[in-house]
Amino acid sequence: MIENNNKRWIFIPLGILIFMCLGTVYSWSVFRKPVEDLLKINATQSGLPYMFFLFFYAVLMPVAGGFIDEYNPKFMTIIGGLIVSLGWFLSGFATNIIMLSITYGIIAGGGVGITYGVPIAVAAKWYPDKKGLAVGLTLLGFGLSPFVTAPLANMLVASYGVLKTFKILGIGFAVIISLLALPLKFPDSIKISNNNKSDNNKSINIKTAEMLKKKTFYGLWGNYIIGTLIGLMAIGITTPVAVEIINLNAAKAALMVSLFSIFNGLGRPLFGWITDEFSPKIASIISYVLIIIASILMLNAGNGKMIIFTIAFSLFWLNLGGWLAIAPAATGIFFGAKNYSKNYGYVFTAYGIGAILGTLISGRIKDLLGSYIFTFYPTIVLAIIGLILTIVLLKKPEKGK
Repeated sequence: MIENNNKRWIFIPLGILIFMCLGTVYSWSVFRKPVEDLLKINATQSGLPYMFFLFFYAVLMPVAGGFIDEYNPKFMTIIGGLIVSLGWFLSGFATNIIMLSITYGIIAGGGVGITYGVPIAVAAKWYPDKKGLAVGLTLLGFGLSPFVTAPLANMLVASYGVLKTFKILGIGFAVIISLLALPLKFPDSIKISNNNKSDNNKSINIKTAEMLKKKTFYGLWGNYIIGTLIGLMAIGITTPVAVEIINLNAAKAALMVSLFSIFNGLGRPLFGWITDEFSPKIASIISYVLIIIASILMLNAGNGKMIIFTIAFSLFWLNLGGWLAIAPAATGIFFGAKNYSKNYGYVFTAYGIGAILGTLISGRIKDLLGSYIFTFYPTIVLAIIGLILTIVLLKKPEKGK
């Protein structure tokens, strides 16, 4: 049994709502064109705030992970949430892309890095018997965020302009995240008395320094780079692809972002469950096969081909959500629960690398070749590399390996 078992359910909806605020970064494609027009910049430059946001969000994760157990979850969430809010608010004063990259990318992104691991750690510690599913459900909010924030942001931009929209969202996040953080806490004790598969991991207790010497870590880390690179690249170009290739207007493109966010959200509990019930390896193979299918579909997309576009990008968004559940669940399965917060912080650095590479690749392809359609050739190659990496390295670590 788990202490206060009848009350632990509350931490999942709290985490979902906090992640809905943090996940507004996935609505960046809505801001991208207005920012380009306002600051007179190209596609590569307009991707910089998004890239810096995701990078600093990933960099701060291992740093913050070391403090989550030392300080209480409420404190960490409020501090991180206020930094997120400050970054959004200051973005409303940006006069050039460098300033916006600092305020939105470094400050807001760093705040998300501080906050992000807290709801995950809370869910993982309250649900050690169903870690993958609990973490996946909590992360549902991050994936579903654009369902609410993309049309909201589009409406605010149309009514008030992009800079004032940044300020409005910043103030809103400060209030909402602080209030949601108040009930967060870790359980006093965790005792499981069933035959769940997680019992097999009780004896696993791998420290971070030891984890970094394991081949399994590099298999998981490399796969996480590939999975997030493809997913974040697709998410970052969703709106421009819809406008330029499928010929939708900005409002309809924003609505499509909302639709795709549902799949991003669903990917987390779905792949969390697959990881729990089968293995991280099986979940990874399924993800890469779906990415290849989505890439082939997009290479056959064009003006007015809404069905192909909808299916393909639903799969891309689903798989990003999937990797954000596979990686944390696999960290617990492979390396144990005791050092989970810090261990996953290091695994999560892969996300920052994926964010940088994905944003740079898509922006350069667009600027050099004139169309985002060419981004779907490298996604096929990367998925094949991921399949090879999964088969060779993604397995429980052996002693000393």
